[in-house]
Amino acid sequence: MVVTRVHGEISDKVAHARMEQIVAFEEILSKNDVVILKFFLHISQEEQIKRLESRLADAKKHWKVNESDFAERHYWAQYQKAYEDVISRTSRKFAPWFVIPSDHKWYRNVAISKILIDVLQGLKMEYPQPTFDPAKIVL
Repeated sequence: MVVTRVHGEISDKVAHARMEQIVAFEEILSKNDVVILKFFLHISQEEQIKRLESRLADAKKHWKVNESDFAERHYWAQYQKAYEDVISRTSRKFAPWFVIPSDHKWYRNVAISKILIDVLQGLKMEYPQPTFDPAKIVL
């Protein structure tokens, strides 16, 4: 939805309607005990340049490069605006977005891990009780 919006292939009205549908679907999932966490891995424009240069300089990383990566860089401001709109319109308590600074992969990994640990601990999960006495089983 972001790419099509940046390139004017869909209107803001259509994009907003789709976002409302996404929120409605996520709400249904949440009401059925599905935990939803959304992560936006944000890198700076400078870091994007470094990563693209690294991929171009190393033949083993050429598979990560696509011509469109370079063309799309010209739309950086439009992408940032579109992402901001999506995040603000679709982040809810039952399906939150987490914007993760990702210029440093180690920090990104720590930040996401912390969120996941906190959410998992908040679920207060326990092993289920056996339906029989395992001590009475003889093999």
